[in-house]
Amino acid sequence: MGFVDKTPEGRYRAYFRDPAGKQRSKTFRIKKDATAFLAEMETTKTRGTYVSPHAGRLAFGEHARRWMATWNTEQTTAARDRSIMNTHVLPRWGEVPLGKIDDMGLQEWVTGLGQRRSRATVAEALRLTGAVLRSAVRNRLIPFNPADEVRIPRARQHDTGERIITRADLRTALLPAVPPRHRAIVATAGGAGLRWGEAAGLRDDALDLDGARLSVIRTVIEVGGHTSFKPFPKSRAGRRTVPLPAWLVEIIREHLRQWPALTGEPIFANEVGAPLRRTLFRSRIWRPSLVRAGLLGAVVPAGDKFEAHWTDATGAALVELLPTRAQAVQHVARYQAGGLRFHDLRHSYATWLVDDGVPPNMVQRVMGHERSATTLDLYTRRTDNSGRILQALDDDPEELNGDG
Repeated sequence: MGFVDKTPEGRYRAYFRDPAGKQRSKTFRIKKDATAFLAEMETTKTRGTYVSPHAGRLAFGEHARRWMATWNTEQTTAARDRSIMNTHVLPRWGEVPLGKIDDMGLQEWVTGLGQRRSRATVAEALRLTGAVLRSAVRNRLIPFNPADEVRIPRARQHDTGERIITRADLRTALLPAVPPRHRAIVATAGGAGLRWGEAAGLRDDALDLDGARLSVIRTVIEVGGHTSFKPFPKSRAGRRTVPLPAWLVEIIREHLRQWPALTGEPIFANEVGAPLRRTLFRSRIWRPSLVRAGLLGAVVPAGDKFEAHWTDATGAALVELLPTRAQAVQHVARYQAGGLRFHDLRHSYATWLVDDGVPPNMVQRVMGHERSATTLDLYTRRTDNSGRILQALDDDPEELNGDG
């Protein structure tokens, strides 16, 4: 049992033993508080909920770094999480003692972050913060997780959010605007619904152009600007065979005729035979191609110069006069907010299939999803084919005449 002793300064020190038998103490101004504290410590030890009264002094950042060192997740996941921790979480909470972090402070932080960053980023920041605090609870550093009831902002709809491209725009507007060397990877993403890493990781052993199909058996990951092959896709369901439309088969054949891949090299390689880097592809190839296709901002001739028209993140319409078309295109690609993402080709592919009545289980299979709910909830929520609805509701003239 513990006991209370009066200090020379006239305060009261409560002495007790922790579950490991080590003597601890804490000082109070009045004896009543010290006695109540001892009773509480005995109760928590009996119930198995004991937390050291001094453990919460440990800084959040110190425990977070120990927790991060235990990660055994995939390289790409770990790199993403570490970036969010270093960019958003640790700058705010790194020096704060664990015991000083409360629900209100976390909610204020999340709400403020939601005004500057996307909902997805806020959700990841809160998830990681909550995981650190949950680890602190398990390690008896704090009694409960103050992040449990914190809510992230509701989803906001923006005109710069994910978009769906039509099949006609893909084939007649976007593909002709993509530089010939990179046209096939864009066509493959749109015509086979592949993720970036799956398309960038395609080798000749995964292609059967005579049979008009490809197999997803590996992917490319990019961490810290370096690419490497991962010998398996995102999930077990990700290993799949995808049928190829005739127009895509011809585009891939033409690509291989002009840029044949050596054994072991990706089909859609860069100039030195290495996998394409997603970050560079986006800035140098993808977004300028959208501008040339008329799908992002606008470039207008103005005498012997060119006007770059774009809209920034606040919705303000801006114009700048530049000497060449290429400079104007690059300017719009860099500064225009939002726009079609490479991954939106995959969204579009799934939407086309569902719109055309392909059964969800078949769409699930070619998309490489573990569950059909993912296919329906995530990748087809932009489906908007009112023509099919009206066709289904249209009156049959023969039924009206009593011939049914």
